[in-house]
Amino acid sequence: MRLLLGACLLACALPLAAVERVVSLAPSMTEIMLELDAADLLVGVLDAGERPPALVGLPSLGRHEQVELETLLSLKPDLILLWPDSVTPSQREQLRLTGIPLHIGEPHDLQELAEQFAAVGARIGRERQGRELAERFRAGLQRLRQTYRREPPLPVFYQVWHQPLYTIGGGQIISDALRLCGAENVFAELQLAAPQVSVEAVLQRDPAVILAGSVAELQTWQAWPQLRATRRQQLWAVPDKGLERPSFQMLAATEKLCELLLRAQRN
Repeated sequence: MRLLLGACLLACALPLAAVERVVSLAPSMTEIMLELDAADLLVGVLDAGERPPALVGLPSLGRHEQVELETLLSLKPDLILLWPDSVTPSQREQLRLTGIPLHIGEPHDLQELAEQFAAVGARIGRERQGRELAERFRAGLQRLRQTYRREPPLPVFYQVWHQPLYTIGGGQIISDALRLCGAENVFAELQLAAPQVSVEAVLQRDPAVILAGSVAELQTWQAWPQLRATRRQQLWAVPDKGLERPSFQMLAATEKLCELLLRAQRN
């Protein structure tokens, strides 16, 4: 099991004290706090689009890779929730040097995400809620697995961006969501979370489905009618952007993905 999941730098070697002031430096971590009914502990969040009502008025700590460290320190948090890629390496080092306990979560698959609910719950004094959330999530995964399992798996290209062309690697949690839906990331052998690939490499793998953030980002594939996905017009926008935020809501987003890919199975 990957040691990073649910781990906490600094805090993991010490007895876990009750926390009262938490800052979240990742939208997914903020959502997990809300899902654990722990909005009352949040004193600041990293912004990423429109906020849910429970967070309106909460101090902003900046945006992706632009953490306002002075604001964070002024809030006097006793715990920082962090997704590694939400801040720059230099900012991660600055956070470490503050001495404030860090809880770092980076689940690479959906089972690890379930473990993260329990780990965060235990860390913030919501142990029961964390366990219950993890159990509900696992039960939902099992239901989806039984409903959408498919052999052989459907080859899918997941396009993160089109100019230049980026995809997801096999250790990225969305790859696991694809597997749960009876599909397979055609670039699963790549280790980077978001590797750059070439059109030629996509043509060589000939996916049955191409997914992207929007229909507009898929238009370039019309120039390649030899592709199975283009020939069958299986160029689809991702049905729910919640796939990109690993929290409990990812279960519903994954189910929407499975329903979409079921259409390809019927074609």
